[in-house]
Amino acid sequence: MTDSVHRFYEEYEVFSRKKGDLPLEHRFSLLAPNMEMAMILAKENFFRREPVADLWIVKRSDIRKMTQSEREAFGRLEKPYRETRGYGDLNERWRAFKARAGESGDAGP
Repeated sequence: MTDSVHRFYEEYEVFSRKKGDLPLEHRFSLLAPNMEMAMILAKENFFRREPVADLWIVKRSDIRKMTQSEREAFGRLEKPYRETRGYGDLNERWRAFKARAGESGDAGP
């Protein structure tokens, strides 16, 4: 594409969902001179083929990608208290605590 044509058209990303309770899915990218034309092109492409409950058009330049440092910050945090397997041995630990407290004479209430 020539530089003048590239400035005239903008890149848009098209997302849709088939039913209201399904998540949005990325369908395709398209070039259009403005948002209204992008919507028309997306509708023409979709409504001819299948029913769509929702259609989203987003200018690609408005989408922000995470940086590498941001991606690393989303690493898995160790939080076993949020998982049920962290409480599987609770009866054993409670008995061990009572036994230790009984030996030392500090058996609470």
